[in-house]
Amino acid sequence: MDFFANFLNILLWSLWFAIWIGFLFLVIRFIFDVFRDKDLSVIGKIMWTLLLVLIPCIGALIYIFARGKGMAERDMAAAEQVRAAQVEYTQGLMGEAGPAGEIKAAKDLLDSGAITEEEYESLKARALS
Repeated sequence: MDFFANFLNILLWSLWFAIWIGFLFLVIRFIFDVFRDKDLSVIGKIMWTLLLVLIPCIGALIYIFARGKGMAERDMAAAEQVRAAQVEYTQGLMGEAGPAGEIKAAKDLLDSGAITEEEYESLKARALS
C-alpha cells in the first residue's frame, strides 16, 4: 500500500511539474509577443511585461482576453512571411519558371551543341504556345 501511495505521489508531482513548465513557456511566449508588437508603445511593453512577470497567472489570463486576437494576427503574418520566403527560395532553386525558363534552357542546350537549330525552334515554339 505504501508503494502505491508513493507512486501516486510521484505521478501527482510529475503532473504539477509538467503544468508548471507549460505555464512558464506560455508566459515567456506572451512576453515575446509583447516585444514583437510594433504598434505597442514602450510604456505599454513595460507594463505588460511587469504584469506578466509579477502576477503571471492573472496577467496571462488578462493578456489572452485583451490581446489574444492581435497575437493570432501577428502569428499569421509571421507564418505568411515564412511561407513567402520558402516559396522564393524554392523558386530560386528551380531557376526561371514558365516559358522564359524553358526557352533559356533550350538556348543553353543549343549553345552546348546538344540540340540542333530546328529542335531549338521547335522547343521555343512549344514554350510560347
